Amino acid sequence: MQIDLIGVPVDLGADRRGVDMGPSAMRYAHLQRRLEELGYAVKDKGNVEVPIAETCSITEPKLKYIDCIVPIGRRVAGAVATSVQAGHFPLVLGGDHSLAFASVRGMARFKKIGLVWVDAHADFNTAETTPSGNIHGMPLAALAGLGDSRLVRLWDKPIPAVDPRRIAIVGVRDLDPGERVNLRQAGVMVQSIEQIDRLGLYAVMMQVIDRVSQDTEGIYLSFDMDSLDPRHAPGVGTPVPGGLTQREGHLICEMLAETGKLVGMDMVEINPILDVQNQTAALAVDYILSALGRRIW
Repeated sequence: MQIDLIGVPVDLGADRRGVDMGPSAMRYAHLQRRLEELGYAVKDKGNVEVPIAETCSITEPKLKYIDCIVPIGRRVAGAVATSVQAGHFPLVLGGDHSLAFASVRGMARFKKIGLVWVDAHADFNTAETTPSGNIHGMPLAALAGLGDSRLVRLWDKPIPAVDPRRIAIVGVRDLDPGERVNLRQAGVMVQSIEQIDRLGLYAVMMQVIDRVSQDTEGIYLSFDMDSLDPRHAPGVGTPVPGGLTQREGHLICEMLAETGKLVGMDMVEINPILDVQNQTAALAVDYILSALGRRIW
């Protein structure tokens, strides 16, 4: 299988600058070489075109930078769709999590997928519920068919890219009030950090895999590095204490690899400005390797 690396150096979805350097940080951590050592053919497709932030403006305070983010999204979705059409595995390197409204939709054009969303946040706001207007808090809602039509549809009909009943959020621990309502109404599976504490991650992931595998052709993983406790991943823009441990992150990826159903992946929200000796990017590379089959034994 060929893996296509698709860089998306976007930081327009967040208030804090710096995640645009995430793709470079993962490349610097020898991502391509280490994937090739696992036996994969790897093609670095470079970065999709992203405008300089200073050339974009906020025209809608509840949808910050949407005029720039939507065209970026079309390019991201197109790059992923091209990879899928060629029979390759798209590996999307972020950048902030706003990119996922497009990467997942690019995959969903050709496959009926289940979606595993590993994140401290649900990213299930709309313009009506958002407290910040930051679009990196909205991509999962858009994929489930909620929110502004420009984010929901891109070039497609305004229908959910993924059946909300086939979406599972893992590790969430910071929800806005409006998100709670949206999630319950949509029927998304939410496996919070509290549930992981109570049940154990293995049991939680068995439930997740069962949910997202039903009546689907593959599983897409969208992994936000702020899902980790900040002790393990200091280089993220929106850290939340009490997150996943370093090994729990690996177990999530290892269990998804074991299904044999993983068809694409995002790795997002690495901010090298806030990192310590590139350790968050290096850990992200380790998680990518685990999701693609590397095992301890």
